[in-house]
Amino acid sequence: MKVVMSSDTYGFELKEYLKKNLISLGHEVLDETPKNDHDFVDAATKVAEAILAEKADRGIIIDEHGVGSFMTANKFKGIICANVTDEHSAMMTRGHNSTKIITIGAGIVGKTLANEMCKTFVESEYDGGRHQIRIDMLNKMV
Repeated sequence: MKVVMSSDTYGFELKEYLKKNLISLGHEVLDETPKNDHDFVDAATKVAEAILAEKADRGIIIDEHGVGSFMTANKFKGIICANVTDEHSAMMTRGHNSTKIITIGAGIVGKTLANEMCKTFVESEYDGGRHQIRIDMLNKMV
């Protein structure tokens, strides 16, 4: 699985930790963290653009609370992004919403939980079926 990641200044340390762990699980990681300006808007934009360009299968953005990146990523037509704070949400948003990007707040969850959330999100698949109606509705929105 190819995963694109990015972070703002507050999420940088956690992003580096998660990146290392995803690589150790055999995933390819594309790090799109802005070089000079670690703002969540720029970080989320880089991940959303990479997903839309099909440079990666999944995206993970880390900022202090996860909410700013979540709002930014969802501004892009064709992106379904969820802010997650637990493993169950990471699994369910992928399975039911075909979410390709999650955001995590480094000031909200610790390293162990964030690691499990990333692993669960990357390894979960979209369930399809009855959920496709909602996905189609979301993707029609401007």
